[in-house]
Amino acid sequence: MSKKALVAICIAVLIPFVSYLLVKTASDNAVLMPRHYLPDSVVTSVTDGKMHTDTVWHKLADIRLINQLGDTVNIYDIKGKIVVADFIFTSCGYICPKLTQNMAKLQQSFLKGGDPMKKPDSSIVQFVSFTIDPERDSVAKLKKYADKFGVDHDNWWMLTGSKDSIYNYIFEQLKVDKYETEGPLDSNFAHTQRFVLIDKELNVRGYYKGLDSLSLGQLAKDIGALTLEKDYNNPEPLPFDPMQMAIFFAITFIIVVVVTGILAKNKRKEEKK
Repeated sequence: MSKKALVAICIAVLIPFVSYLLVKTASDNAVLMPRHYLPDSVVTSVTDGKMHTDTVWHKLADIRLINQLGDTVNIYDIKGKIVVADFIFTSCGYICPKLTQNMAKLQQSFLKGGDPMKKPDSSIVQFVSFTIDPERDSVAKLKKYADKFGVDHDNWWMLTGSKDSIYNYIFEQLKVDKYETEGPLDSNFAHTQRFVLIDKELNVRGYYKGLDSLSLGQLAKDIGALTLEKDYNNPEPLPFDPMQMAIFFAITFIIVVVVTGILAKNKRKEEKK
């Protein structure tokens, strides 16, 4: 076999091999995203003669409450952030102190710049604690409780307000009762160890055990994963021009075909001599 023929074959083999490596690298670096919860409806549409079914996920409604600094805030004030929520009350001597301690550790892990997993910084994570005893948990009590655990007030709200509003949010919006595994959640006293993960679009993306280190580890990973999720309303540009890439591969393919054809033609001429 001539050197030219060998080069042509190598090129022909190299292109799909390089393409395979690119796809494999992308697959190896792919991140498993947290699943969506709470479907609202299913929408069916027809595109190019094909039927498509899409799930419309429940977007949390807004709620207006008061934080530990005495500021009136809305959930919709949290824009472009991932949210981690839990449920506590300041006079709790059982699970709430541990829940708050674990949430504080999670907050500190982001404030310190993360770990080898490259967790996001605090500017894109908001922590929210709803009191389940708002009639007794005043702003002053929540502030004292927060300070006791070293809470950074910049990105952690401890919220009080109307009990009806808070409980409606827990059961009708966050639907924590549907994913409570330690027994039925009392509609009059929602004492739960659940942490809830909410994405930037205010869709629920996970429920975690706030007293379980493995579950909290998964929560930290899922927060990191959500920071990589595409923003479909403001998609990031591709790192390359798809048209230029298509032209490059088309030209390369044509060159391989032409070179192979010329070599084959020359070989036939030599054989006829």
